[in-house]
Amino acid sequence: MIRILVFVLYVYAASAQTDGWIDLFPDEHFSNWTRIAIPPSKPVTGVPQWKVDPVHRLIVCEGNGGHDMMRYNREFENFILHVEWRFTKIDDSAARYNSGVFVRNDADGTIWHQAQAGGDNGGYLFGDTLVNGEKKRVNLSKQMKENRIKPPGEWNTFDIRCEGRKIAVSTNGAVTSAFDECEVPKGYIALEAEGYRIEFRNIRVRIL
Repeated sequence: MIRILVFVLYVYAASAQTDGWIDLFPDEHFSNWTRIAIPPSKPVTGVPQWKVDPVHRLIVCEGNGGHDMMRYNREFENFILHVEWRFTKIDDSAARYNSGVFVRNDADGTIWHQAQAGGDNGGYLFGDTLVNGEKKRVNLSKQMKENRIKPPGEWNTFDIRCEGRKIAVSTNGAVTSAFDECEVPKGYIALEAEGYRIEFRNIRVRIL
């Protein structure tokens, strides 16, 4: 009887950890996602650089179709976004791996907040946001607490918490950057293409 009770409690605890999460993994047509150029004044290229690997449950960006973002077509206000990502390692010592994960963007990406994903540096916030109601570039790279990015070929984890005026990024289990005066109360989530092959997995949101 005790063993049965312990098992039931274990199952309940495990289910509680995943309760409330919304899986954002797309279908092969990206039906709930929209590709948007960066900057938004330019059109996206004709190269279809985004694809879905349903077997391994990956979103793959080949990085050969210009600078753009893949945006999820729903706004979120207060939430936690979990994303895992890794670059495909290339034989180039001068490679400047670059990508990012966006939160609280406006519809076309004119206003944006990004957790920077890099090959040897990242986990900090920057973006074009509102400061006293006017668009302004904010870059918190110099305030980053610690560089916890793993090298290309290895998986990294971002947990981005947006609550009220605060956006905080945890990189591989520890907070690395926080923006305490965000004037944008809600917006869109997006993934960035910026010239390097990158894979994303386990993309999910929990509403706060």
